[in-house]
Amino acid sequence: MAKFFGNLNLVLVAGLLLAIVVMFGAHAGLVDANAVFRWLHLFFGITWIGLLYYFNFVQIPTMPKIPAELKPGVSKHIAPAALFYFRWAAAFTVLTGLIVAWLAGYVHQALLVQAPYTLIGIGMWLALIMAFNVWFLIWPNQKKALGIVPAEDDAKAKAATTAMMFSRLNTLLSLAMLYCMVNFS
Repeated sequence: MAKFFGNLNLVLVAGLLLAIVVMFGAHAGLVDANAVFRWLHLFFGITWIGLLYYFNFVQIPTMPKIPAELKPGVSKHIAPAALFYFRWAAAFTVLTGLIVAWLAGYVHQALLVQAPYTLIGIGMWLALIMAFNVWFLIWPNQKKALGIVPAEDDAKAKAATTAMMFSRLNTLLSLAMLYCMVNFS
């Protein structure tokens, strides 16, 4: 059992298979594409926002307390891995959300923030802004701050501050975005 649970890939495959069994069982074998993409949207969204909150509630506030000799463990190994999942979860959350809206026939009205899709439209725009921040502001600056790309010490410090500010902006936006997503009917 420890060997199974020690292998994340096996656990994810087993979890996916279980989800498929539950989906088909709950719908008497009839699962539509929208249901599958809604589930994927939820999965990627939880991953994205979970990592956003990990960075903002755990990693950023804890880093100043970590002894200098231990910081490379985070900056060279943990942060780059977490940022990989963070940025791809953002991309797939937006992609699957747009697919859900398209399959349900309201993507155009939602993106134009038209009634009766005003709330989900606001949520979609907040998510698009957040994903833009991830890919074009947070990630490029984190690459400098973490030394993934070469940068002078001053540039690294400035990049770390910029990445943190946009990560905090995404945390701020996420609260309203989650409200819009959860309360859309």
